[in-house]
Amino acid sequence: MPMNDYRMNSSYPIIIDAPREEASSLLAKVLGITALGFFITSVGVATAPPWGSFVGFIAVIGLVFAINLSRKANPAVALSFFLALSYFMGWEIGPLIQRYIHNFGTGIVFNAAATTGSGMAVMGCVAYLFNINYRRIAGIGFAALLLLIIAGIASMFFHFLSPDTYSWLTLGVFTLLTVGDFARIRAGGDGLSAVSLALSIYLDAINIFLAVLQLMGGRRSRN
Repeated sequence: MPMNDYRMNSSYPIIIDAPREEASSLLAKVLGITALGFFITSVGVATAPPWGSFVGFIAVIGLVFAINLSRKANPAVALSFFLALSYFMGWEIGPLIQRYIHNFGTGIVFNAAATTGSGMAVMGCVAYLFNINYRRIAGIGFAALLLLIIAGIASMFFHFLSPDTYSWLTLGVFTLLTVGDFARIRAGGDGLSAVSLALSIYLDAINIFLAVLQLMGGRRSRN
């Protein structure tokens, strides 16, 4: 799964809330950029070649670093990099999605996408309804993400995690990170640009979507 993350570069301010108008404006920008990114990802999925996963993975990794380097110097360039990343993410996950469509039909992809969208909306509401200390959430979430990555690599050799177990763990970790990211937007963005915040939300949603897709596919395979 594309678990790209750059939270170790973030700094945490003392204030954990921001004026409602400022937070709402930032949220609108972030969601607009994220929605555009998902549209472009769907184009990438539709045009992904069978060998596109590795190329897409390398491109996504490189573009994450490019966005971090350009986000303050030139926001327009950072946005262009984000849109390019969105397209190549489609290449990375496209062959996997095509296999699910071939095995189970298009309905499973739409159901996973709808479930992900509904879940993201609920998590956004939780972050805005409650005064969540995103600094603590970010620290716990990043540590959990590192443990998840290590467990996933170890399981490739020792096979102690089933695909469903790993997917549930992924859902838990990225649910925590998503709530923290929305809480960070409510707090004013932690000094990050709308593009950087959109990238974080986008990667959270992609990982949640893939985990949900894996769980739905596993359940159908057993039926």
